[in-house]
Amino acid sequence: MFRRLHRLSVLCLLCFLSTAQAEVVVVLNSRDATVQLLDQKTYAPLSTFSVGKEPHHLMETPDGKSLIVASAVGNELIFLDPVSGQIQRRIPNILDPYQIGFSPDQKWFISNSLRLDRIDLYRYDGTNLTLAKRIALPKMPSHMAFTEDSSMAFITQQGSNQVSAIDLATQTVKWTMPVGPAPAGITVTPDGKYLLVGIMGSDYVEVIDWRAQKSIKRIKAGAGAHNFRALGDKRMTFVSNRVSNTINIIDQTTLENVGTINVPGGPDCMEITPDGKTMWVTLRWIKKVAVIDIPSRKVIKLIPVGRSPHGVYFSRHSPRM
Repeated sequence: MFRRLHRLSVLCLLCFLSTAQAEVVVVLNSRDATVQLLDQKTYAPLSTFSVGKEPHHLMETPDGKSLIVASAVGNELIFLDPVSGQIQRRIPNILDPYQIGFSPDQKWFISNSLRLDRIDLYRYDGTNLTLAKRIALPKMPSHMAFTEDSSMAFITQQGSNQVSAIDLATQTVKWTMPVGPAPAGITVTPDGKYLLVGIMGSDYVEVIDWRAQKSIKRIKAGAGAHNFRALGDKRMTFVSNRVSNTINIIDQTTLENVGTINVPGGPDCMEITPDGKTMWVTLRWIKKVAVIDIPSRKVIKLIPVGRSPHGVYFSRHSPRM
């Protein structure tokens, strides 16, 4: 028995060391309820471990010391080491955290509860989350974005075809306006003037003057326009189109679609390497992650993962032992 336990301990240690030495990519397999770790350089699998049901989205804490995985059906937040991927701690009783986000000033943490038709606002002190208020929204709050000054949060609602603005100082709904069918991803343009909203039920990005509460333009994209990921130049952003199997490049200054990348299998969440040359994309329908060479706009690798991969992340930090 002792020898068996010793062998298991050695295997676990070797697995941890190989993971810590690699540049780790974290993938959430929503249908499998697992986190999968990949080597960013070799694309090789490192490890897979279970978390609560339906982990959909993830994000780094403001201090960069943890990566939060939101387990929507598991009703908890799992904190991982952002470099090694090892579990640090768990916060239970966070109900239906489908999408999560920190305000730029790091004072607020929001959890969108897609199934419960509400958002939960937490005060954040750098370590702990304290529930401040629960705000009911019409139906299926999905993605979020913040103004740079942290005064407002914007929430898309897939089930009611709306966007709501939340005044964070008063924790109240300031306004709600209709947009296209099944709005999903949302982002604020770098100049702070406009919201870009992916219209998943159609094939365009809605441009909203949020101060005037008015849609000013529709940018033609692909069917199932879903999520955004900005390039580091603060001008271009990518929008994934889950139905048309494409990713479009949007110029946030001219508000035009300036390019298309063909990607199979329902592209969803995207992550970009620090040098801006490579993008990793989860493919919801075919159990794979695509690696895209951004300059050539070509898929250079398809990596097998688990069922319904959703969130993807890799650390900007150097690997440590």
